[in-house]
Amino acid sequence: MELNLLQKESDFCWRIERSGEMRVPGLLYASEALLRDMDHKVYEQVVNVAALPGIVTAACAMPDAHWGYGFPIGGVAAFDPEEGVVSGGGVGFDISCGVRTLHTGLRRQDIMAVQADLADRLFERIPAGLGSTGRIRLSISGMDEVLRGGAAWAVRQGYGTDADLSRTEEYGCMAGAELEQVSLQAKKRQHREMGTLGSGNHYLEVQEVAEIYDAGLAVALGIQAGGIKISIHCGSRGLGHQVGTEFLKKMAVTAASHGIRLPERELACAPIRSTLGQQYLGAMRAAINCALANRQILTHLTRKVFAGFFPEAELELLYDVSHNTCKEETHEIDGVTRTLYVHRKGATRAFGPGHPALPEDLRPIGQPVLIGGTMGTASYILCGTAEGMRLAFSSACHGAGRSMSRRQAQRQFNGRDIQDDLAGRGILIRSPSTRGIAEEAPHAYKDAGEVVEAADHAGLARRVARLVPLICIKG
Repeated sequence: MELNLLQKESDFCWRIERSGEMRVPGLLYASEALLRDMDHKVYEQVVNVAALPGIVTAACAMPDAHWGYGFPIGGVAAFDPEEGVVSGGGVGFDISCGVRTLHTGLRRQDIMAVQADLADRLFERIPAGLGSTGRIRLSISGMDEVLRGGAAWAVRQGYGTDADLSRTEEYGCMAGAELEQVSLQAKKRQHREMGTLGSGNHYLEVQEVAEIYDAGLAVALGIQAGGIKISIHCGSRGLGHQVGTEFLKKMAVTAASHGIRLPERELACAPIRSTLGQQYLGAMRAAINCALANRQILTHLTRKVFAGFFPEAELELLYDVSHNTCKEETHEIDGVTRTLYVHRKGATRAFGPGHPALPEDLRPIGQPVLIGGTMGTASYILCGTAEGMRLAFSSACHGAGRSMSRRQAQRQFNGRDIQDDLAGRGILIRSPSTRGIAEEAPHAYKDAGEVVEAADHAGLARRVARLVPLICIKG
């Protein structure tokens, strides 16, 4: 990206001034080095998002921003409920893709003593890969129960405990789901996919806490250097993709009838108060519940595997948070508390201390922000800040962000070579596809450490800990 197009607000905040059809400015939260490496398409997409009806304050991009469908991945935008729009492209196809992290109480030496066997057993029990299916088979009415109840449904089925729900975004169940707005095709795509990772950048990792940045926050979150955590990254699988595909087509066709001129077709949207807007929100909320239930089932499967190796280990949930959603939230704008519809696409909610949506035990310190890395680098745990609540609508980055396309990565890297190289570094990868490993090669991504450092310095969220992988089950 050319920096002469931007006005520097600070070392980690850059402004795109209003021009043309932009209704608000753009704000990019990143270091100069990250900005220089960003595709110019990010600039174009932020400008386009800033032109949408009813947008409030600014169109934002996180430090890991890269080109996406309509909105940049790493894009954040909030809309007035009366004048604004909801955009399927502002949520994405993998609705409610997110990360949950579990404590184990174990140390590195515990894992290394059984590393290969544990990796094999996890790979055997955790379905992963394109089109992967699990042992759970649900009828259409059973799928409706999932879409209505989310992780709370999964807990009622025996896939976890009530304590898990208290550490899950929306307490495990997104209100306002409308099952009738989810097509039969979407439900059919999902009825055999509950409890599966899927493909792409989804994974289950066994990780070691390699570095503590904030000792006080780490203690409050139960994080110790050398401790072992488990992170699960996945979303709403085929159902979410089907919902996104269907509604984006409808939004593109009807935009003109609502008086909306789309800067590009991929920004297809509908007025929030329109029938189509409300239908999409109902379907999207159902897909959020699908994703929450999916990660809850995967947690149960993981616990069963670990119980076979470490009967004394209690895999308590640290937190579960999504990064592809549109949520109705209250934010203070120019001293006035307003209800807004906040789109986060490849961006993580990051509520600060005192926020009423957080469980009481987390409220004094802020919401855990879980940042996924690549299978050969590191992941991070951050915490929401009071300052961040005033910036990008309480949002932070969600990962490293791609630096090359999957097709480019396939041409440049060999999956088997990557797997062997990482094994030599003590990281065991298990995947049904060496092609998938090549697509997700560590060098196909930006430096997650640099991304997280920028988020910290920008004030979006505070760094707490860095986690390095020991085992990765890759889709």
